[in-house]
Amino acid sequence: MSFNAPPFASYADLAGLRVTVMGLGLNGGGLASARFFALAGAEVTVTDRKTEAELAPSVAALAGLPGIRLVLGRHELDDFAKADCVIKNPGVKLEGNEFLEAARSIETDVSVFLRLSRAPILAVTGSKGKSSTVSALHHGLLALGYRAFLGGNITVSPLTFLDQTDDTTPVTLELSSWQLADLRGRALLKPRVAVLTPIMPDHQNWYGGMEPYVADKKLIYADQGPGSYTLCNRDDEWGQVFAKETRARARWYSARPLPPGTEGAWLEPDGRGMMNAVPGAEAREAAEILPRELAVPGAHMRQNLLNAAQALALFGARTDAIGPALASFRGIEHRLEFFHEWGGARFYNDSAATIPEAVAAAISSFDSPVLLLSGGTDKGLDFAPLAERAGRARRILLLAGTGTDKLIPLLRARGIEFGGPYPDLPSLVRAAKDAVRPGDAVVFSPGATSFGLFKNEFDRGNQFRDAVRDAFR
Repeated sequence: MSFNAPPFASYADLAGLRVTVMGLGLNGGGLASARFFALAGAEVTVTDRKTEAELAPSVAALAGLPGIRLVLGRHELDDFAKADCVIKNPGVKLEGNEFLEAARSIETDVSVFLRLSRAPILAVTGSKGKSSTVSALHHGLLALGYRAFLGGNITVSPLTFLDQTDDTTPVTLELSSWQLADLRGRALLKPRVAVLTPIMPDHQNWYGGMEPYVADKKLIYADQGPGSYTLCNRDDEWGQVFAKETRARARWYSARPLPPGTEGAWLEPDGRGMMNAVPGAEAREAAEILPRELAVPGAHMRQNLLNAAQALALFGARTDAIGPALASFRGIEHRLEFFHEWGGARFYNDSAATIPEAVAAAISSFDSPVLLLSGGTDKGLDFAPLAERAGRARRILLLAGTGTDKLIPLLRARGIEFGGPYPDLPSLVRAAKDAVRPGDAVVFSPGATSFGLFKNEFDRGNQFRDAVRDAFR
């Protein structure tokens, strides 16, 4: 679908526009868009197929804002055909959508932000590690004294801070494949530094194959120029493809030392992060940008912080200050988040692990015995990577779901015992209480989606923490 030019070129142009927000939701993007346009003086229609009862928290948050009309439990074609601009939720497909086909102009909260803000952009996409990488990058910017902002797929709409940005305020954006797809052909995303974290199968129920999924990921560098940087994974085939295609300067990252003459960053065997060809540095020898000791566990988290460190250096931060700034990063909610201790066991919420490879990485993040709580709804993924690493866990307890149904035969074929599957979180946590031992790391890492039992992976993580605190007092 081609995109017509939006009916605005500046914030002042928004007053009086008829704007339809498609998808209020509960994660903040639709709410932020509605609030932004209402406060700018637009006439806003918010429409969602979910009912007012299902959307109660978001509806309550809109109370008192001027010029907002709610159409809930349905969509009406006139709301799209007569709007000057439609703001689309990234989870809605363009193709074959009669409502979007009737729209004159379609934007997203990210595209509106990119049109109206002059902030320098650092953008991150990939299959695993996006949220941890952007959070570490934002943490580093703040620790180094920048006035900086973080938004995108991490559930913070950039429209919430647009009015606080200018050409001196770096903005870090986490971008999903869906958000990137909505930017195709617009020539809006031109990040100073683009990071592609490791690519693995994900959202295959949506895409039906890896090629279209990766094609959307490539949009992160589609409009970069030669004065910017693209960080690519030296350790997988997709990184090689990205490095050849980007018009920006390709830089590598790797879990092992890079070959001589290869520009990028890598991890030494002792865990330190090193970088060569530092912009503006007089010496050409490698500089340490990540120390041995970090506040977060796991080899994959160390790689995420390495990517954040290299991005900071390429953005212009002093290399000798980057390591200390990132060493204080303590991780984020729902990603190997330590939140409780009981009877000598430590509990970790890794609910944002929605692909099997993320669970495999979580199991390998601990030196202590792992009591793994996993499983959920399938989204067309291969559970073999999880099954191959599952034997490293001391004990496995499974939450019921279609993804769990695919995992169980793989575990049985490998002779790996498990408990369950349990029908809900409370019963899973009760089983964990019977199985836990002093010294265990109790890790809730589903490796599947949250459909059915939960609103989203964040709701799933919150419910898990609540269930643990109730059961393990």
